[in-house]
Amino acid sequence: MSGADHEALRATLAAAVEALGGSERTGQIAMAEAVAESMAEQRHLLVQAGTGTGKSLGYLVPALRHDKRVVIATATLALQHQLVERDLPRLVKAVENRAGVDTSYAVLKGRSNYACLHRIREGVPDEQGELIQAEAALGAMGKQVMKLREWAEEQVESGGTGEKDTAPRHTDREWRQVSVTARECVGAAKCPFGEECFAERAREKAHKSHLVVTNHSVLAIDAIEGVPLIPDYDVVVIDEAHELTARVTQAATDELWASEVERAARRAARHTKTDNGDPAGDLEDAAAVLRGAIGEARPGRLEALPDDLADALSLVRDAARALVSAFPKADPSDEADAGLTQAKGNVQELFATADRMAANADSDVLWLTEGTDRLPPRLCVAPLQVWGPLRDKLLADKTAIMTSATLMLGGDFTTVATSVGLKPSERVPLGSVEETEPDAEPWVGLDVGSPFDYGKQAILYVARHLPQPGRDGLGKAQLDEITELVDAAEGRTLGLFSSRRAAETAADHVREKLPHLTTLAQGDAQLPELARQFVEDPHTCLFGTLGLWQGLDVPGDTCQLVIIDRIPFPRPDDPLMSARQRAADQAGGNGFMQVAATHAALLLAQGAGRLIRTHADKGVVAVLDPRLVTARYGSFLKASLPPMWTTTDPAVVRKSLARLAASASVAE
Repeated sequence: MSGADHEALRATLAAAVEALGGSERTGQIAMAEAVAESMAEQRHLLVQAGTGTGKSLGYLVPALRHDKRVVIATATLALQHQLVERDLPRLVKAVENRAGVDTSYAVLKGRSNYACLHRIREGVPDEQGELIQAEAALGAMGKQVMKLREWAEEQVESGGTGEKDTAPRHTDREWRQVSVTARECVGAAKCPFGEECFAERAREKAHKSHLVVTNHSVLAIDAIEGVPLIPDYDVVVIDEAHELTARVTQAATDELWASEVERAARRAARHTKTDNGDPAGDLEDAAAVLRGAIGEARPGRLEALPDDLADALSLVRDAARALVSAFPKADPSDEADAGLTQAKGNVQELFATADRMAANADSDVLWLTEGTDRLPPRLCVAPLQVWGPLRDKLLADKTAIMTSATLMLGGDFTTVATSVGLKPSERVPLGSVEETEPDAEPWVGLDVGSPFDYGKQAILYVARHLPQPGRDGLGKAQLDEITELVDAAEGRTLGLFSSRRAAETAADHVREKLPHLTTLAQGDAQLPELARQFVEDPHTCLFGTLGLWQGLDVPGDTCQLVIIDRIPFPRPDDPLMSARQRAADQAGGNGFMQVAATHAALLLAQGAGRLIRTHADKGVVAVLDPRLVTARYGSFLKASLPPMWTTTDPAVVRKSLARLAASASVAE
């Protein structure tokens, strides 16, 4: 970048910060310059930007100044909503008249995230009777589906987006009655409502926009699976990049269960009867064999397929292949037949999944879940690793900017870089102009720090005197410790637990011992309602599991104590994690450190990050697991956390919490 480019970038960033009511931050400027340089030099960048840095502007401003289309991919809907509803509109207003800035932007999601007007107005012929019966029998579900239909028509009239996230409250089952997957879509050319289609409008707008905001899953499907969803682009900015491998894994995971196969067979039956047999009936018979084989199999990873399960999967695969061939050939002049299109799409998906599972390739992990009251046992298959596809199909073609508040695990970028397909040996200094090998993917790692003074604002307390956590959940010692800490803080506590049972046990104990405080447990209400109650009453505790570890933003005196019950290692019986750990060991690495400790470090950093959200916040992160200071891997985990002042003395911590609570009470 030339000096003039640097000056123009800084001036644009300064105008944006001023318009948004912020103040100049050294880390934000350093990030914006590194992002712009990375885009110009076509060099990958990993940039850790601590909470409070203003990283969104740190990449949005250089993205708007880049000369080609840029994709912004987020992991969570919350950040996507923040970008589209708050950050981008205000940023565009602040810089739209500046030279060298293209402020056009669009949001792009998977097709099933948009209401389908064809399904709403004409339905699916083979399911309409079922839906009417469901509306009559289930009442509440039927009424909610009708509300969704009315909302979709209102969206058409008002020019709305028809996105799932803006719809009236609903369940996934209800949403499926007003949406379709990509395979089920009849296609814009055949659909009588193609010109009004919400998904097609979103794609059209994306093709006309300089900035396209999407999510990690759509990015993975577009780049890795080769399904064209995103218009051609030059650079991708991956925010919340610590989530990328998990989201890519999720997008590449398939499931199969017997009732799904039976449903697909029944839907296909009316479209595929031939003189040469009953291919839909053959698939239904294969489903029955699959149900029996699943019933005989033991839950957990299936390293070698049992013979009867292998035979069942082969039957489903072959029957699905034959059934696909039995559908009538499409005639471009025919009107759209939604029922046929969706039935065929379902069978094609079944074939692909059964074929993948039957192959049981070394590159995949196959396992059987345990059934529950709500869900039957399911076969699942996921990739053993995703760094290879990420490197070959994304990083080789595009420039990637990856950013998060937690990219340096164990104090270094190596762990995250390796997980996404970048080699430690390929790291180059910021500003490097050295030539690299033809097949290399050079990358820069940059930590722009945080504006917060963690050493003065936060205490890390490790309860070294407690017994090591066991398999039986929280014991008396841990429950008493939690109660004493909460009492000292007079509420104001976010409890992050390794299981729903642990969270509920702790909540019950605190309610009994400290009845003057309000104690909420995840599941008592919807998460937004729980968060609202937590914020409104400082003398409140909120205890929960994974949903609270990431993304909950509660600045101020509401949260002065974050309790973490144990180091969040993955469950020993997690099929995918255990398979990845074993593969790392077999490759000569340390599977525990590369998989289990990395997983724990990431979650610990995210959980601890709930405490300090502004310059004024103060408080304690209390880890009730002594292994953080006694185990050899503890130093790696601790190095992944913000640089808080550390103690193992419970008396010191209780006094600190009491002082903070007294100060907060005066402010109230």
